[in-house]
Amino acid sequence: MAAAPVTAEAKQWSLRDCIDYALRNNITLRKTQLQRLSAVEDVKQSQAALLPSLSASTSHNVSYSPWPETGSYMVAGSKVQTTVDKVYYNGSYGVSANWTVWDGNQNHNQVKLNKLAEQQAALDSATTANTIQEQIAQLFVQILYSKEAVEVNRQTLETSKKNEERGQEFLKVGSMSKADVAQLTAQRAQDEYAVVQAESNLREYKRQLKQLLQITDEEEFDVVVPATTDEMALQAVPGVGAVYESALAIRPEIRNAQLGVQTSDLQIKMAKAGWQPTVGLNAGVSTNTTSMSDNAWGTQLKNNFSLGAGFTVSIPLLDQRKTRTAVNKAMLQKQSYQLDLQDKQTALYSTIENYWLQAVNNQAQFKSARVSTQSAETSYELLSEQFRQNLKNIIELMNGKDALLKAQQAELQAKYLTILNIDMLKFYQSGTVR
Repeated sequence: MAAAPVTAEAKQWSLRDCIDYALRNNITLRKTQLQRLSAVEDVKQSQAALLPSLSASTSHNVSYSPWPETGSYMVAGSKVQTTVDKVYYNGSYGVSANWTVWDGNQNHNQVKLNKLAEQQAALDSATTANTIQEQIAQLFVQILYSKEAVEVNRQTLETSKKNEERGQEFLKVGSMSKADVAQLTAQRAQDEYAVVQAESNLREYKRQLKQLLQITDEEEFDVVVPATTDEMALQAVPGVGAVYESALAIRPEIRNAQLGVQTSDLQIKMAKAGWQPTVGLNAGVSTNTTSMSDNAWGTQLKNNFSLGAGFTVSIPLLDQRKTRTAVNKAMLQKQSYQLDLQDKQTALYSTIENYWLQAVNNQAQFKSARVSTQSAETSYELLSEQFRQNLKNIIELMNGKDALLKAQQAELQAKYLTILNIDMLKFYQSGTVR
């Protein structure tokens, strides 16, 4: 488990704790990191392909000729044997080297291509990490909002219980009917259900966060409630243009798409290499032995030793339009990568604009909700006092309580959604969740 503050009740996780733990343990993220390591191996392999290949070989054969022709001759390696045995043995030994000197620069471009693939794999991992941080921040704020919503509903329930008790007292002295008391009881039961529902929502958000963190134990899970002030929801909202310009420079999905265009340029060069000649060098040493020779094994190795070298040049003349097709497809692929880049830029702008709109709208709603809550609190306090004095009926009291509850819930929701969306704008601008 990640290091996090521990209390007697439950392990307390801050937002930073959750993010750090997820970046180390999230399975989806770890898979993308494995893909990057695989890309590193491809780079090493393509770099090694620039060097000559070297191989050693040996073969050993035993033959049986029951009726050899008298006076016949047998070729053994590079020697001609004047006698032929019924059973004879031949052995050969060789070392050969091959090196592609020129292939239209395909091998060097392949190294560059694999390096770009490695960078893209790393950016894929960074994109996944950003997505996980974004999801954690959203769930974390939902948990904070749900915790406060539970407290609001509990306070409302306490008020309902007091009103029900007061109604019972009125019933005893004949100042209230059983029907009105039944409404108070029903309101109290409804508020109890609201508390249960709010607690259920809180547990569900915690479950989703645990799943994102890959936590599977049954240990109690809770989050640290940071100090959230009204000023955090009332701070200036970062502008869309400024956030977008910063995000273009740091967001990994944009950089990944840009590398895709660079990749297509290399693929075009590699396709055009099909029109260029290929030059290769080869060299080798070999020797052989046979049982038909009277010379010793070591002497045969020496006598039959030979060296050889050569080169090959392959010039393409007609390839049934294969190269032209490969070049045209590579060019079309480049256009596709360019469109992918434009699409990701558009999606990035739309995402930032959506966070900005949500921040601005919720900030305006929060300002309005604060006024509504203050008004509803004053009104409900007055109604409650008048109800206790039997000056207001049950309907007026319940309407006042419903108005207060709705105002409080609206204020809480607007407050936390404003903070969340402003934090998301800052995340896209700086690349760090605070």
